[in-house]
Amino acid sequence: MGESPSETDEALAARVQQGDERAFAEIMGRYEPKLLRYGRKFMSDSENILDAVQDVFIKVYQNIKSFDSSRRFSPWIYRVAHNIFVNALRKKTNEPITLLDFDTLIAHQIYEDPIQAEKEKAEMSVLLSRGLEKLPASHREVLILHYLEDLSYQDIADILHVPMGTVGVRIHRARAALKKQFSPQSQL
Repeated sequence: MGESPSETDEALAARVQQGDERAFAEIMGRYEPKLLRYGRKFMSDSENILDAVQDVFIKVYQNIKSFDSSRRFSPWIYRVAHNIFVNALRKKTNEPITLLDFDTLIAHQIYEDPIQAEKEKAEMSVLLSRGLEKLPASHREVLILHYLEDLSYQDIADILHVPMGTVGVRIHRARAALKKQFSPQSQL
């Protein structure tokens, strides 16, 4: 195809902005499995995940000119996916999807300890495989983005358009809710 396998997403996006269709095909190849995984986890048992992911690529193609190729592409495409998936959930369920919450109004300090993060990642991997679908969408999403898509707090903040401290609070609350599902008291 002419592009190097190590070509960055940002370079591919810049090529798409110049009209290179093959570069868009490469972006789709890179992101389709990731977005399908994100959609399956975020939207749970929805049969419309393939349609939603196709909608993401259509929206990305339509809006690629607005992408600033000096910034990271991954948070941008995940933001598009977030919007499409939230809209699909709104149409499909009666589950309230709140885009604004109290945590965004208060500045939160955040500290990520790498050693603790590795321990939590291993524990969360087990819990996520067993209980993710029982969580509300707002909790599912931050856990998926952080633990399954391996995105940083900053990337998640960019995707959700919230302060980075809010991401930390949401992840903390979502982890607590997930762990509570498996506590001995919740089994009674």
